[in-house]
Amino acid sequence: MRGDELLDLARSPLVLLLITLGGYQAGRWLQRRTGGHALAQPVLPAIAAAGIAITVLDVDYADYRSATELIAFWLGPATVALAIPLHRQADRLKGFVVPLLVAIVAGAVTSIVTAVLIARALGADEQLEKTLSAKAATTPVAIALTQSLGGIPPLAAVFAISIGIVSAITAPAVLNLLRIRDRRARGLAVGAVSHGIGASRMLREDETEGAFAGLAMGLSALAISLLVPVLALVLF
Repeated sequence: MRGDELLDLARSPLVLLLITLGGYQAGRWLQRRTGGHALAQPVLPAIAAAGIAITVLDVDYADYRSATELIAFWLGPATVALAIPLHRQADRLKGFVVPLLVAIVAGAVTSIVTAVLIARALGADEQLEKTLSAKAATTPVAIALTQSLGGIPPLAAVFAISIGIVSAITAPAVLNLLRIRDRRARGLAVGAVSHGIGASRMLREDETEGAFAGLAMGLSALAISLLVPVLALVLF
């Protein structure tokens, strides 16, 4: 097989899909080998493998996104499946609904306002401020909101994913340092900030924490999608 034929094969959708899945499996192996260490997030090797592949093979991101559409499709059912542990923990919602909703709204407002004001204080332009405003939402929501505001959607996706990874790594340790022991509050805090990545981390820690992280992920995305257009009238 000639070199150009090998290159075309390496750029094929099947190979790109296998590279992505292989990177994630490598991350899971590393996670098991380290005993579930906070820094061993499976998403990181998957991102590294995909980034190296599309750079070395000179693959356009749109082509890579199309090749891995199958993974994106299954993210939907996987997210919905987070409702299963919440259903098992439904009795833990008693007396917690009002504090939960207040915390979600307060957290969303704080996330939006602080991101914009800090970016402004550091000299960012308005387009970057708009891009950062939806950083705590899930990636699809952040992209859609940023596009409607006139920000930079691809950069919004980078911020959302990066913040999700960093929060999933650091948040449990921060909560321990602050002596926050309530499983519901811990899950709520992490899910509101680091969405799917954080929810999966908390689900490994404890089923109650994972259930409330999944709930917080959905409610935060809803709150941010409603609040960003309103706060944008004041902030921009």
